[in-house]
Amino acid sequence: MYVLFPGRHHLLTRFQADFLRRQAGHEIVWAVTSANHENTKRNPVPYHRREAAIERLSVLSDLRSVVVPIFDAAPTSAFAEVTLKTVAVETGLDLTPQNTVVACSTPEVAALYEKLGFPIVPVEDDPALDTVPERPWDVLLRLAAGDETWRELAHPATIDVFERYRLVDSVRTAVNDPLVGDEGGLTATRDYRTYVEAFADAADRKWSAVRQYVRPGRIVDIGCGAGSLLELADREPGLHESDLIGVEVARHLYQECVHKKAQGVFQNANVYFYQRNVLGGAIFADRSVDTTLTFALTHEIWSYGSRRESLLRFARRIFDHTVPGGVWINSDVCGPDDLHRPVLLHLASGDGLNPATPRHDLTGLASGEVRAYVESLSTRARLDQFTADFAFPCEFEPVGESAVRIELGAAMDFLTRKDYVDNWLSETHEQFCGLSFPDWRDLLTEVGFELDPASTPIRNDWVIENRIAPVASLTDLDGHPVDWPSTHLLTVARRPIWGSSR
Repeated sequence: MYVLFPGRHHLLTRFQADFLRRQAGHEIVWAVTSANHENTKRNPVPYHRREAAIERLSVLSDLRSVVVPIFDAAPTSAFAEVTLKTVAVETGLDLTPQNTVVACSTPEVAALYEKLGFPIVPVEDDPALDTVPERPWDVLLRLAAGDETWRELAHPATIDVFERYRLVDSVRTAVNDPLVGDEGGLTATRDYRTYVEAFADAADRKWSAVRQYVRPGRIVDIGCGAGSLLELADREPGLHESDLIGVEVARHLYQECVHKKAQGVFQNANVYFYQRNVLGGAIFADRSVDTTLTFALTHEIWSYGSRRESLLRFARRIFDHTVPGGVWINSDVCGPDDLHRPVLLHLASGDGLNPATPRHDLTGLASGEVRAYVESLSTRARLDQFTADFAFPCEFEPVGESAVRIELGAAMDFLTRKDYVDNWLSETHEQFCGLSFPDWRDLLTEVGFELDPASTPIRNDWVIENRIAPVASLTDLDGHPVDWPSTHLLTVARRPIWGSSR
């Protein structure tokens, strides 16, 4: 006879051990769900650590157990069948209603097994219990909140594994992260497929622009995406003895990096990937990194964090982990020098639909519906929709049929984003023009970096000529043409060799 015990099993409790000991003569089949998830708010503990704690509990409690990883999949009403088939493939065990009871305290999951004819033992949800025991997730939330009473409820096997592998702090960081969602991404609305494709297409151009400034040694790409830039660094003969380290917070992208490494994409044996939120705390020891690379990252820190305060904290962490003489190379979007200058923005209105008012219900639509609707709008109407969805102040005053009076920074935020219809709801939560190049220069100097003369604002003329100028123009308030401003920046910031006390 078997007891099938499905669950995420991030934390094991003393109550669970007592319950399982009462199932005398049964073999326990631990089906560990979300086994391919780790370091996220909903799944903070990697599978191999969960498995270690389960095996230790089994030894301490004299239980015969098998542990089976169940990888996450799209929501399905066949979840129970998928789990049973996975157990059969992994272990050869044929679990049936005649030889198995299912231990489960989640009614929705229990109902799926009950529908297949399996008897259910409700564990913590048992109405016959005199007192309702805390569930494992509740105990883990105690840990995350700094409440040390979690140790009284957790099983010694969990406490042992958490302490030996220093999981307490990492669990607290993941669960309490103010930026990263339940599944390990900055936003639930991003289409990571198109994001990866766009970054991969631009990787050669980006690497060509910065490779001459890279200092060999320990090279870290923060926000490495799917590892495209590190693939190019891996091919550089002058870097073959360097450590190449990618840091990525989004689970989807991190897993792609790990997959590439497993497939032998990288020739350098010293390539490593970490799933970490760079705002959650220091990742590297002080004065231990020769080159830090950040591409298309800092505007996300600005947008999802506390604006300049978060960027300043991030810059200080990079300064601290950079060796004297080391370099931080940053390439990203930026705003015009005169962000708040009032201008007239003239927009095409005949290139799409012009509804009377913007919609306020796009978050309730499927991504394909959002894309189709935004694509159907004229450039002028798209500004109205952008303003409705944008997570930052974007005020304008209509002037005539197709012009608006607006600040230059807000105008460029719209113009550089108006064609991002694949990820509209994600992109409208990010601000491209939060800082100008002079603002960046001041921030880096404040931290202690010295700017290399190669640091410069950049205008993406292809975007201007092909995306913006055909449907928009800028004038001052008197109607005189205004040149298109900078859209991007490259900063090469060095930590001084002498004179730094940090």
